[in-house]
Amino acid sequence: MTFRQFAFNNVLRNKRMYIAYFLSSMFTVMVFFTFAIFAFHPAFSGGSINKNVLVGMAVAGGIIYVFSFFFVLYSMSSFLQSRKKEFGLLIMLGASNRQIRLMVFLENILIGFFATVSGILSGLIFAKVILLIAENVLIISESLDFYFPALAIAVTFVSFIFLFFCISVFVSFVLRTNKLIHLIKGDIQSKGEPKASVMLSIFAALLLTAGYGTALLVKGVFVVYAMIPVVLVVILGTYLLFTQLSVYMIRLLKRNKRIFWRKTNMLLFSDLSFRMKDNARTFFMVAIISTVAFSAIGSLYGFHSYLTKGVKEMNPYTFTYSPFLDDSEATIEEDISRINAILQDETIDAGMETMELNYYDVSEQNDHALIVRASDYNRFANLIKEKELHPAENEAIIVEQSGAFITQGEKASVRLMQSSIQLRDGEEIQPVRVVETEILTEMNGYYVVQDSAYERLGSPVSSDFSAVWKAKDGQTEQVIEAGRRINDSNDELQHKAFSADYSLFEINRAYGTILFIGLFIGIVFFVSAGSFLYFRLFTDLEEEKRKFSSIAKIGLKESELKKIVNRQIAILFFSPIVVALVHGAVALTALSHLFDYDLTVESSLVLGSFAVIQVIYFFIVRYFYVKQVKRMIF
Repeated sequence: MTFRQFAFNNVLRNKRMYIAYFLSSMFTVMVFFTFAIFAFHPAFSGGSINKNVLVGMAVAGGIIYVFSFFFVLYSMSSFLQSRKKEFGLLIMLGASNRQIRLMVFLENILIGFFATVSGILSGLIFAKVILLIAENVLIISESLDFYFPALAIAVTFVSFIFLFFCISVFVSFVLRTNKLIHLIKGDIQSKGEPKASVMLSIFAALLLTAGYGTALLVKGVFVVYAMIPVVLVVILGTYLLFTQLSVYMIRLLKRNKRIFWRKTNMLLFSDLSFRMKDNARTFFMVAIISTVAFSAIGSLYGFHSYLTKGVKEMNPYTFTYSPFLDDSEATIEEDISRINAILQDETIDAGMETMELNYYDVSEQNDHALIVRASDYNRFANLIKEKELHPAENEAIIVEQSGAFITQGEKASVRLMQSSIQLRDGEEIQPVRVVETEILTEMNGYYVVQDSAYERLGSPVSSDFSAVWKAKDGQTEQVIEAGRRINDSNDELQHKAFSADYSLFEINRAYGTILFIGLFIGIVFFVSAGSFLYFRLFTDLEEEKRKFSSIAKIGLKESELKKIVNRQIAILFFSPIVVALVHGAVALTALSHLFDYDLTVESSLVLGSFAVIQVIYFFIVRYFYVKQVKRMIF
């Protein structure tokens, strides 16, 4: 057997340990390869798509590539930590330090090569599906047909072979073999129970409380000013939470005899306390990486909702037209005729209403307010199937804009409720109630009065005009095309007419790239965090087998074993994730305070989805872990 064959057989014999490293590396290669397929797709050659999508893809690919280096480096350190006994036996059999370093180098190169090839092949298998998803998410006119990505394969293969080569050289160079006795004992050496400082534990609680409190209390632009200090404080607090406060809490639980001596709690807390130093570092790393993933995806999704929901709420009509103040009646009629001609060309079935908007003095300070006939208001309301208003003869109803962006400052209804409407005969009409609708886009609010009362008003101080169209459902493509034609007109019409559907289309097309890229990067970070937990768990598997085998000899039942293992894995999996979910919830709440917009639904959807994925991952890993332990004992 040659030395290369020996290294190859080593990989096969340790496939359980290497499988998570291999699959995670393969997934990273596959994601990078997907970006490369996009970047070199023939449909993207030339055009504005290069400036938007491709720049984002290049940045995302760079982030994934840099992150892959540290991820693979951490993976290798976990493997080497669990193989100390193996290195000790090789030294006893006459292997030199140089030969052990060469063996590690060859093993890492071998795994890196197969992970790269498998990642590329997996990317090719799912390439068409991903291209179809991207074509819809990115909202591009080009068709992303499948092609053989020779350049993408070459770039991915060279990049990751170089990455694995650099890591292999680095790991083999810094590898320490230590004394033989330490290697032979390997992971059965006691590291001692870590000590926890009471002062640092209190400091950790104070840091997290201060960080959370600041993030939840600041509003508006102050969220931006507080962001960096809060992030630094929470990161430090999280590190101390796992390295000090958690250890201190476990010590308090161990001192509580009623809890510690209850059934199998002694095994649980003793083992957790004994291994807390190593777990604390993994917990901290996973919590921070997961927080980045949660916050990034949640922020992107929340901001997208903020933009699109505001447009929908403030523009219930398909098309709106508002002329310039100095436009003549002939110009207005010509503009409306042009819009109707475009709708007719696109075969859009839409209802249309027009209204003259008159403003009157409503207070001694000469404040102006829009006053609308009830019949005019109801015509617009019927067009979008909203409730009609029927004020009494001597009363007015205040209508206030309820759009997503109209959230700061004094509400218009407060000012209008303090005023009254003067009629020509000296009679006054008092406002009686306030309603919130989007019938008319009037930021300062307006009055709706009975038609007979409207005829008794004086002369308006100013006038305006509004025309709206509401298309029937099922005409989205025609509506977007009509909006594009209006927006692309080279005269003043593009500044007077507005298409809500076309605006949403443009927002989704511009923002889809960012959302798509952010989602991919977030998934890479989350999968990597899950892999870290897997490495930590299975690195100590042999030690756990020996421990439970010894305990089983003095009467440990299979049901008790499953109970202990379930609790241990649950703590390992959910402690950092729960902390990350809390971090993410606070971060997204701060984001909602920045824009003064409720992101509860969006935050719950993002954080809930990640929590469900983690639960599924927990059950999968728990099944295989318990199976391995039970095979050794029962």
